[in-house]
Amino acid sequence: MNDEDLLLLLLTLPFLGSFAAALLKTAARTAAASLAGLVALAALVITAALYPSVAGGNVVRISFEWLPTLDLNFTLRMDGFAWMFAMLITGIGLLVAVYAHYYMSKEDPVPRFFSFLLAFMGAMLGIALSGNLILLAIFWELTSIVSFLLIGYWHQNAAARDGSRMALTVTGMGGLCLLVGLLLLGHIAGGYDLDKVLAAGDAIRAHPLYLPALILVLMGALTKSAQFPFHFWLPNAMAAPTPVSAYLHSATMVKAGVFLLVRLWPALSGTYEWFWLVGLAGTATLLLGAYFAIFQQDLKGLLAYSTISHLGLITTLLSLGSPLAAVAAIFHMMNHATFKASLFMAAGIIDHETGTRDMRRLSGLFRFLPITATLAMVASAAMAGVPLLNGFLSKEMFFAETVETHADSMLDKALPYIATIAGAFAVTYSLRFIHTVFFGPPPTDLPKAEPHEPPHWMRLPIELLVLLCLIVGMVPAMSIGPFLHTAVTAVLGTETPEYSLAVWHGFNLPLVMSIVALAAGTLLYLLLRRYLATCENGPPLFRHLQGQRIFERILVTVSWKWARWLEAYSGTRRLQPQLRLLTALGFVAAFVPLYFGGFHPRPLSFARPDLVFSMIWLIGIFSALGAAYQAKYHRVAALTMLGGAGLMTCLTFVWLSAPDLALTQLLVEVVTTVLILLGLRWLPKRNEKIDNTVNFSGRLRRLRDLTIAVACGIGMSLLSYAVMTLPVPDAIANYFLEKAYTEGGGRNVVNVILVDFRAFDTMGEITVLAIVALTVFALLRRFRPAADSVAVPEQQRIQNAYDDARPERAPGDTVRDYLLVPSVIMQWLFPVIITFAAFLFVRGHDLPGGGFAAGIAMAIAFLLQYLAGGARWAEDRLRILPVRWIGAGLLTAAATGMGSWLFGRPFLTTYAQYVDIPLIGKVPLATAMLFDLGVFALVVGATVLMLIALAHQSIRVYRVRSPEPLKSEEA
Repeated sequence: MNDEDLLLLLLTLPFLGSFAAALLKTAARTAAASLAGLVALAALVITAALYPSVAGGNVVRISFEWLPTLDLNFTLRMDGFAWMFAMLITGIGLLVAVYAHYYMSKEDPVPRFFSFLLAFMGAMLGIALSGNLILLAIFWELTSIVSFLLIGYWHQNAAARDGSRMALTVTGMGGLCLLVGLLLLGHIAGGYDLDKVLAAGDAIRAHPLYLPALILVLMGALTKSAQFPFHFWLPNAMAAPTPVSAYLHSATMVKAGVFLLVRLWPALSGTYEWFWLVGLAGTATLLLGAYFAIFQQDLKGLLAYSTISHLGLITTLLSLGSPLAAVAAIFHMMNHATFKASLFMAAGIIDHETGTRDMRRLSGLFRFLPITATLAMVASAAMAGVPLLNGFLSKEMFFAETVETHADSMLDKALPYIATIAGAFAVTYSLRFIHTVFFGPPPTDLPKAEPHEPPHWMRLPIELLVLLCLIVGMVPAMSIGPFLHTAVTAVLGTETPEYSLAVWHGFNLPLVMSIVALAAGTLLYLLLRRYLATCENGPPLFRHLQGQRIFERILVTVSWKWARWLEAYSGTRRLQPQLRLLTALGFVAAFVPLYFGGFHPRPLSFARPDLVFSMIWLIGIFSALGAAYQAKYHRVAALTMLGGAGLMTCLTFVWLSAPDLALTQLLVEVVTTVLILLGLRWLPKRNEKIDNTVNFSGRLRRLRDLTIAVACGIGMSLLSYAVMTLPVPDAIANYFLEKAYTEGGGRNVVNVILVDFRAFDTMGEITVLAIVALTVFALLRRFRPAADSVAVPEQQRIQNAYDDARPERAPGDTVRDYLLVPSVIMQWLFPVIITFAAFLFVRGHDLPGGGFAAGIAMAIAFLLQYLAGGARWAEDRLRILPVRWIGAGLLTAAATGMGSWLFGRPFLTTYAQYVDIPLIGKVPLATAMLFDLGVFALVVGATVLMLIALAHQSIRVYRVRSPEPLKSEEA
């Protein structure tokens, strides 16, 4: 395999593993862990194998055209920085998979956990490898969704549910801001390709939209990396299983934000706005995170706030706009991943063996867990910045950058002091972790019995990570130097500065700052030791300023106070006022921009009007007016006239030589009319006295509704007339007429446009149709008919009594006598309509028909069976699973589009070929027919799903209704 194939395999492998893990049985614990480990190992091997291709500033790139005219392509791109991040994702992912096998309980659905974990790995790899800004935004949101599932894995725990909801809300809102910011960057740069954007740094920084784009991008990055003031969600994510925390805090979720800042550093950094916005967020996070970590009583809480602080350190470095600071930021990202993952795993072992993470109950564990304690102490020392460990080297580089002058401002002058204070705080919380947990008297009130060392394989990941901390700290130039240089060169290019990874740089100011931080941190811990042993959870002064409480209050304020106020003044529970308001707002929203934009349609021309065509239109207009006027009080009459207007539209298409549109319109009219008629059955009855003697206010309401309907109708007519009379170049129509057969393989130009030239639009439309069908089904599952609509019609009541007298028939399993002849005809029509649907589908590429029309026709076949025999009778004989039809249709359409990538063509590119069939001759066949097959399956599934949702109302009512005596029986 070449490098491009390996890159594609690297991205797809975790998702394939996630799908496979989801198919395993709940008890397949070992199989799921083995699968996750093998997938992570294979991804790690692939990433390592790609290193020679990215060393020296080279880039591995593979691109599949999606919408090339809009510069929206599925582009994967690996340079040295993406390679480094991919190594962290896959390497630590492999260690987490091994660790999780021993950590997760046998009672947990472990395959589901590993399925989420692998999907999370794939989403993070997508962020690292995206070569297109829009693709990056897609994977960005995917990480938020999968992290929501991972954090809320123990969904029976209220804290897990709250933490996952908070994480999704904060990072999801940041992701939406990021999407808009990336769209602005693409607009400024003239495309969304990452290379193009990075090369347009000067143009971006000089553009008037730079500041809005910068703010929006920072909203996405700062929320994801839990930077102030969005830091509160990360500690509440500690309700997740410890393997999730170890992975999320070290190499994935929270690193995505700083990864994005580094990735876009060449295009966005170096301005005054960048320095202040990023610098203020970074320094505030650096200090507050370290301060809060000191006073946490939960082990994972301490580590969570320390993660926030270290991410603030990286953000502060990136704010300086210095190439050396960028080097230090990238180096610290690597170092932080190693010691933080090992610390979380050690905390998980402590929790696993003792049953608690409360440091007020933990002490003297060194005698019970000597190996784990030693490993945790080394990792904590690396976190504190102790010499001969990797954390010391990147912290020294941080100190060295803070003493340099980057901007003439108070913040820049205060940075050395802020860095030293934060370093002292880091020493304090690291010392507290070591001393409180592992030294002192033996614990006396642990939930579990005497703790002991875990299995070696559970501890092995920590040993490997701590070994890396030692090796990098002692021989950095030999161990990490080449890889760091590859990552730095990929970001800085020709601006890569000279830097040294030597352990000793002489007695200089950064070393003095390190000594001061170590001494001050140790002294501070000694002073706070007694207080920390008994204090409440949380720091003084800020103990009652809890992020979760503020977040919940904001949600309550927005969802209860503001939303309820808005609902009280503008909302209603009645359907008709809602529709009236929605229609009026739609009219105003369309009228205002058209009026002020100088909308002037051409004057109407009535020269030589055709009498028959005019009569058709007059019938359609009066039918529409009658439907609008009678909709409130005479539903069946309104529906009949609405169908008449639709039929006149169908005849109009026929008159204007558009048989394909006429056929589709006719089929849609049949289905929608029947479905609406079935829905009307369950609406509350009207008061006949009020309906027949409409008072003055009622007449005014009807007149108001009719006015709104007429205004909207006239507006749409004028808009349609203006569009149809625009001077459109003949080249557009001629293009489709000339290319439909030669390139699309079909003579039906309308269908070729839908499934070939404009297939991407059709893909979006069928997706919307699927969503609508699922929404209708979900809403009707909770719908309960009005009390006055439950009574059975008299004809059906007679039939029910007749059925009850025949024990050989089950309730509802009958053909109603009062519809005996129509019912038999409708049942016999089933194979006829199925054949007709197949006929429409096969001929659709050359003659009127196609997947949509065939799908509607086939849905009519099922509709007639429900009408003829009832829901029970139809479903006992017809095994149709509409949700699977919908899924199969979407997958078929998407697979057809992606299949073109195999031949190096854009998404949904059609291939047409003439095939010589015996006895028939040459027939044009196109891959667009496969796409049309997906449309067909989805339309059938969506329509039947809505039909089932309506039909099941009668079954639900039948279960709860007691038999009603007939009037004749009472007499």
